[in-house]
Amino acid sequence: MQNKNMLRRTAIAAGLLLAASAAAPVFAAETYPSRAITMVVGYPAGGSTDLVGRLVADGLASRLGQPVVVENVGGAGGAIGAQKVAKSAADGYTIMVGANNELAIAKLINKAVKYSIDDFTPIGLVGSQPMVLVASHKAGVKNAAEFVSLVGKNPDKFSYGSSGVGTALHLAGELVKEQGKLHMTHIPYKGVAPLTTDLVGNNIEFGMFVLSSGLPQIKAGKVVALGTTEAKRSAITPDIPALSELPQFKNVDINSWFALMAPKGLPAPIAAKLKKALEETMASPEFRKKMEETGNVVANPKVDAGKYINNEIAKYSKIVQFAKIEN
Repeated sequence: MQNKNMLRRTAIAAGLLLAASAAAPVFAAETYPSRAITMVVGYPAGGSTDLVGRLVADGLASRLGQPVVVENVGGAGGAIGAQKVAKSAADGYTIMVGANNELAIAKLINKAVKYSIDDFTPIGLVGSQPMVLVASHKAGVKNAAEFVSLVGKNPDKFSYGSSGVGTALHLAGELVKEQGKLHMTHIPYKGVAPLTTDLVGNNIEFGMFVLSSGLPQIKAGKVVALGTTEAKRSAITPDIPALSELPQFKNVDINSWFALMAPKGLPAPIAAKLKKALEETMASPEFRKKMEETGNVVANPKVDAGKYINNEIAKYSKIVQFAKIEN
């Protein structure tokens, strides 16, 4: 009898333990967040991804009732920060605002990258901005048609610069080459600053900027804007034509985008809280104004971020194969 009672108590205790462990994720989701959240940005402070990340962090903090602390983990074009998030606990306390470089391109060009998009839970797209093809005054062209004529008649004579091998800017340049059947040399720079110096100093003929980086030089008349890289003109710069307005570039549609991500396996209730907070942030007029000031258009919250990113990976894969890009 005593043994039966002991077995019964053991079974009851085991049952209670199992029930408690099963209820733990639900309880955690109900109380989330109960402490500060770390938002990883895979670049140094001051860059375009960092600026967007800080805007999102402020918006999430005010809606979730807990601090959202930005941690800049630079290196390898954002890949080091992305890898850190991919390996973090899926509890909602480590998230990231990432860009296409580390989320969609890195794995395609660098065998050393050990994570993939499948290692993340997409929360939502935040915003995007086009790239812009510019010319130095040395090139002597004023628009995209003159650019095509000049480069087309002089294969391999001219160069274009980007902020590095395998960046979205590099892929945009290669897409322009492929669509226009143009032969140019790519010059990779270690960031936007040295590329800007060489373009303004007439040491290189052409270059690719994200719109926010190129605008100051364009407005100052230091470089010539030839066209933006999305299918339509940017609402931020309606006076700059889209390259797609030329027949040769009708299929040029590529941009720089940002997304809020969490590690794989994030509980659905926590993902839903983050998504709701993000959408409320994106709907804020103040957020939209600040995004536009950085050259970005706020994303449509109805877009499925996971499907969008996988479609982008398929697009980039074709460009990488065409250009034989490796890093």
